[in-house]
Amino acid sequence: MHSAVLLIEFGSIILCLGLLGRFAARFRFSPIPLYLLAGLAFGEGGLLPLGASEEFVATGAEIGVILLLLMLGLEYTASDLVSNLKAHYPSGLVDCALNALPGAVAALLLGWGPVAAVVLAGVTWISSSGVIAKVLGDLGRVGNRETPVILSVLVLEDLAMAVYLPIVTALVAGVGLAAGSVTLAIALGVAGLVLFAAVRYGRVISRFVSSDDPEKLLLVVLGLTILVAGVAQQLQVSAAVGAFLVGIALSGEVAEGAHTLLSPLRDLFAAVFFVFFGLHTDPASIPPVLLPALALAVVTAATKIATGYWAARRAGISVKGRWRAGGALVARGEFSIVIAGLAVTAGIEPSLGPLATAYVLILVVMGPLTARGTEPLATWWTRRRQPRGTAGVPEQPVEARRQTPVGD
Repeated sequence: MHSAVLLIEFGSIILCLGLLGRFAARFRFSPIPLYLLAGLAFGEGGLLPLGASEEFVATGAEIGVILLLLMLGLEYTASDLVSNLKAHYPSGLVDCALNALPGAVAALLLGWGPVAAVVLAGVTWISSSGVIAKVLGDLGRVGNRETPVILSVLVLEDLAMAVYLPIVTALVAGVGLAAGSVTLAIALGVAGLVLFAAVRYGRVISRFVSSDDPEKLLLVVLGLTILVAGVAQQLQVSAAVGAFLVGIALSGEVAEGAHTLLSPLRDLFAAVFFVFFGLHTDPASIPPVLLPALALAVVTAATKIATGYWAARRAGISVKGRWRAGGALVARGEFSIVIAGLAVTAGIEPSLGPLATAYVLILVVMGPLTARGTEPLATWWTRRRQPRGTAGVPEQPVEARRQTPVGD
């Protein structure tokens, strides 16, 4: 009986997601906000709360994040990753400074104390790699010139989590300096080991995974990715980082074949991830913290846009590409919820959980809209800065265009 209810509930969710996706495609916008609203409807306090399928959906949501990051990693080689990190680490520092500070200040103004300030700083700092990966795919921007800049910022954030999460875990648990240092050392060692293996032995890994049989290739790549992600998470490193580095390690025909085979699975489980996020948001808990969450969302949306604009400008991307990079980085998601959950479990501040949930819900809905809306904003900005009387000037010759920034 329980299995029948599970099948009915999960089948209803998938059918609903398919219909919502068709509706979004008809009006040419990202389906992510609709998936989240569906989660609210099916979740605790919603119109049709689920019971039997919640655990199954939770597992599917974890797989969804892992597949999103794996597919991102398949787009780039290990040498691309290393060169991007070397080139864009200043952008990571600017990202941290601009986006962590508002969260810390907000927590102190609310009187929550220094530990809550460190937690809320992480909530406002880290963009959602899962949401952004989905948005870039939906908008057809994976091949854009500004996309490596966006991915570099995301990778720097995900790698920073290998340092940040052990620190937060130690703070909220109240453990001593020695125990916290051991946890941090393990996390850094594992992240460094996986990155070293991806860079040094990527070709060997690709040969091991390679197969002419699509079924065997699918099973080996998927199994290896989930295994590495699970081991990474067990050792206090983000599962997303592990999955991304597996994608980086695969190259050539293996990467192309895996991308083709895994794309449908990614789309399915990514949709489940966004529903799961909504399932764990009680609509009744949002109104009391809506105003401060909205104010914090507006401020940090602006700082994320500024971060992307600055990073893309530093990389020589044109004005339109800078605005697209900034708009794409706005969404927060999985990491923000994980960080807030650590504090809530430890009983640091009762209001932190609802505020973080409302904040992330606002930005995870706003993120796809800003990613799409910054394109006309960039056009307006370019026209506004254009000298009068030049609207009808013909396009520059190729020789002149080679000296201008790229990115459109």
